[in-house]
Amino acid sequence: MLVYNQEELVRFVEEAKQYARYGKVADYIPALGKANPNELSIAIYTPDDEVVSAGDVTVKVTLQSISKIIALALVLIDRGEDEVFHKVGMEPTDYPFHSIAKLEEKPAKPLNPMINAGALVVTSMIQGSSVSERLERLLAFVRRLAGNECISYSDEVARSEYETAFLNRSLCYFLKQHRIIDEDVEELMELYTKQCAIEMTCIDLARIGLVLALDGRDPHSSEPLMPLDVARICKTFMVTCGMYNSSGEFAIKVGIPAKSGVSGGILAAVPGRCGIGVFGPALDDKGNSLTGVKLLERLSKTYSLSIF
Repeated sequence: MLVYNQEELVRFVEEAKQYARYGKVADYIPALGKANPNELSIAIYTPDDEVVSAGDVTVKVTLQSISKIIALALVLIDRGEDEVFHKVGMEPTDYPFHSIAKLEEKPAKPLNPMINAGALVVTSMIQGSSVSERLERLLAFVRRLAGNECISYSDEVARSEYETAFLNRSLCYFLKQHRIIDEDVEELMELYTKQCAIEMTCIDLARIGLVLALDGRDPHSSEPLMPLDVARICKTFMVTCGMYNSSGEFAIKVGIPAKSGVSGGILAAVPGRCGIGVFGPALDDKGNSLTGVKLLERLSKTYSLSIF
């Protein structure tokens, strides 16, 4: 098993922090605008239960778009591939993650589950009779993946997103017009914003990455937490669509299945080798953690982590 050097990791974090001045926090969501752009932390979780970290990995990070990959896994387990991909596509896009443009083409279903329109469709398919029941079902799944029963969501961030989610509401109404979703828009927005506000530490994030890296199995018990095919689909979307519309560049420079969120979090899974959780709130113009990507570039080259 490859051993990751903690002192080296600390040095990589300090080097990557130098790029923070070129990024910007996601202040279009007021609660996220309070983040310190100079923060950067990373945790690497290995199959032998070792965690190597640098930076303050005890800081809780809201998942934001990282939650899309977890919700997709849950809905694939519940609904199956045929039902899910009848409503949302499998193709990458060079349009921004919040774009409505491609929905105007026929059929009007979103191109993939990682853009906001596709994620809203996926969230609408979470089973349950109420917002609270559906959210609790998702949280229970997240807790199993992270091995942490204390995980919940940030009410402050959820409210901040709900009150400013005008574009996502527009996407919902467009999708409802074309009968791709059929529920109350405000209920869906409440569920989606609370989903995005689920918060955890980098170590929790890395543990989820390790489950994906181990094809859906619990690293301690080897119990399947998701079917192998579901883990495979999720990792494929992470490669093709996980880093917004710079996923191709990330695949070339880093080569690790990863999903980012505008909080500055990155979830990464190196098949068979480790899970990685990163938090760096300074974002590039695509919405990815600028410092986090720089850190993962260095890590991938040093330890030959690319899957390509």
